[in-house]
Amino acid sequence: MTGSSRSWRDNPVWGFFTLLWALLTVPLTCIGILLAAPFLGSRKSFFTIGPIWAKQMFWVCGISWEIQGWEALPEAIRSNRQPVIFMSNHESQLDPPLLIAAIPVPAVYLAKKEVKYIPFVGWAAMCAGVIWIDRSNRDRAINSIKDAVAKIRRGRNVVIFVEGTRTRTGELLPFKKGGFQLAMDAGVSIVPLATVGGYEALRPGSARVHPGRYVVSFGEPVDTASFRNREELMREVRARIEKLIVEAKKA
Repeated sequence: MTGSSRSWRDNPVWGFFTLLWALLTVPLTCIGILLAAPFLGSRKSFFTIGPIWAKQMFWVCGISWEIQGWEALPEAIRSNRQPVIFMSNHESQLDPPLLIAAIPVPAVYLAKKEVKYIPFVGWAAMCAGVIWIDRSNRDRAINSIKDAVAKIRRGRNVVIFVEGTRTRTGELLPFKKGGFQLAMDAGVSIVPLATVGGYEALRPGSARVHPGRYVVSFGEPVDTASFRNREELMREVRARIEKLIVEAKKA
């Protein structure tokens, strides 16, 4: 990105425009996904149109990104023949749309079932094959996890932000254990993933996006079957994500 393009995109007036642009294009993109679904199929419709929206939105905001480490992953993962759980840190609200565009294979999020009832956004998420988690009571939560395990075993790639929430300081937060148990129950590998740049682009509590650069770095897959318990697995994945973050900041 040139200095001149960065300067006019960093103008507060342009920041206000990008917010309005997002509010307009999100529902229009969701409608496009729904209209295309009968012709392309639900998932193909989402993963064709969704990344296009993300790419144009990041261009409008003046954000570029670089992918590292993808070509080093096993071919079965890169060709979408081996399902995995991508585990990522969480710097910003920009991370979810970024990963929809940056991960080269279709990968969905786990989401609270209430999201499916949000007009347009929830309907588009249903097209994507988002895995819904019902936390209204213990039995339903358990059944939701069992359903998630079955879908992953059948080939669904999943993205989990293992801190459970966005960082407020830019530092890596403690990891939640649920995703690691899910990976072990499903019997799939974990691909450590680091995103660097989102914290500077969209600070906590702010609605203004600043121009900048993201690095999305994929690490070597972690075989969950090689670990005795989720605590050991969690320590290994955390160490790898920490290393990826350090390396991405140097890039």
